[in-house]
Amino acid sequence: MRLGMIIDYSGGFAETVELLQEYERNGLDLVAVAEAYSFDAVSQLGYIAAKTEKLQLMSGIFQIYSRTPSLTAMTAAGLDFVSDGRFNLGIGASGPQVIEGFHGVKYDAPLGRTREVIEICRQVWRRQPVEFEGKHYKVPLTKEHGGSGLGKPLKIINHPVRSEIPISVAALGPKNVELVAELANGWQPLFFHPGQAQQAWGEPLAAGLAKRDPVLGELDIQLQVQFHLGEPTPEANATIRNQLALYIGGMGARDKNFYNQLACRYGYEAEAKEIQDLYLSGKKAEAATAVPQELVDAVTLMGDEDSIRRQLVEFHDAGIRTLLLNPLAATPEERAAQVGRLSKLIAEVRSA
Repeated sequence: MRLGMIIDYSGGFAETVELLQEYERNGLDLVAVAEAYSFDAVSQLGYIAAKTEKLQLMSGIFQIYSRTPSLTAMTAAGLDFVSDGRFNLGIGASGPQVIEGFHGVKYDAPLGRTREVIEICRQVWRRQPVEFEGKHYKVPLTKEHGGSGLGKPLKIINHPVRSEIPISVAALGPKNVELVAELANGWQPLFFHPGQAQQAWGEPLAAGLAKRDPVLGELDIQLQVQFHLGEPTPEANATIRNQLALYIGGMGARDKNFYNQLACRYGYEAEAKEIQDLYLSGKKAEAATAVPQELVDAVTLMGDEDSIRRQLVEFHDAGIRTLLLNPLAATPEERAAQVGRLSKLIAEVRSA
């Protein structure tokens, strides 16, 4: 199990980057940058590439609708170039509120588009002239499909550092998870409940893995998780409850909220409905209070060292191979120290 960290879009970027070498000394292997509808992640990843030498870098995530497939591939190849082969491409569909509300692009066919984006990216990195005729993307765009007729197959001018850049996909729905297990190097789930993972995703994972090319190797499940060593502060607890309430209650329309659907698959149907009802009626504090403590405990990595050891075993047994931490300690120095202690706990669990 390797240690990564999410640099959130909500702040603290400069302070965190200044401490990345300290984090690396404390066992950090990978740093991911979120994007959502904040500052773009590319500029920040490029900055981090210049400030580090060994840390793996990852987008967490680039939305498939906001860049063409070829631009996504070019961007990944560029970040892999400036980092000397350390970049991992994280992609995802996001949701209609962001894609249509912020980008003004129709949110359609996330499953099919994800498959085609992956295939086109791999063509670009292999320096093949890009020729692709899918249901959602046609490259070159021919006159028959609305183009001028002047387009011709092109290959990327530069020679990418690697012809195969690892791709991980953020996915929650069963069909999306099946596709990830079939095609991607890694999977970025959010709010992963190790005790209910089999119930929520067992069948789609098995179906996807049955079609997986052995060349891809083991699926690297990269878990985004809130982390605090020791008794979390009231502020940290509030952060977690507020985030769960936001996602389960308000991240999408009532019938298009993937996180609410996930909570239902975990067995929290009544609680998910109550959280959503409260949140959508403007009662956000009450929605946060309604989040079950059992769910908070299951989808976070918090507590004393014995509790953390137990949780690490549960995560590993459920298939987690990369932890993408969001450390909740009060200061950057405390966060780096806690990551260091977690690295040692992982080594203890591994040798047990």
